[in-house]
Amino acid sequence: MLGMFGFFVFRAANSQKDMFRRDPTGATVRHLDSMKTLRGTNLMTSGWWGLARKINYTGDWLFGLSWSLFTGFGSVLTYFYPIYFAILLIHRAWRDDHMCAAKYGQDWERFKTKVPYVFIPWVI
Repeated sequence: MLGMFGFFVFRAANSQKDMFRRDPTGATVRHLDSMKTLRGTNLMTSGWWGLARKINYTGDWLFGLSWSLFTGFGSVLTYFYPIYFAILLIHRAWRDDHMCAAKYGQDWERFKTKVPYVFIPWVI
C-alpha cells in the first residue's frame, strides 16, 4: 500500500505540474492558485505543489522505501537504496532551492512563505 501511495503522489504531482505548465487555464488546473513572478512566470501555490515544494520527491522516496520494507528489519543493507535515495533527494532539494533563489530572487522568498514545507506537509 505504501508503494502504491508513493507512486500515486509522485505521478499525480508531476502530472499536475506538467498540465499547469502546458496550459494554466486548462480544465484540470484552472482552479489552482499561483503566484506571478517578476520574471513573468507562475509558481503554483495550491494543489500538490501548495502542500510541499518537493512533494514529488516524497512520493518517489516512499515508493522506493516500500521495496525495502518487504525485507523486514533484520539488516540495514536492504535499506541501502532508500537511505542513499533520501540523501540524494535532500541534496537535490537543497541545490534546487539555491538555484531558485538565484533565478527568482525576492519572489522565491515570498513563495517559500506561501509554501513553507519542502517534503512533508506540516512536518518538514
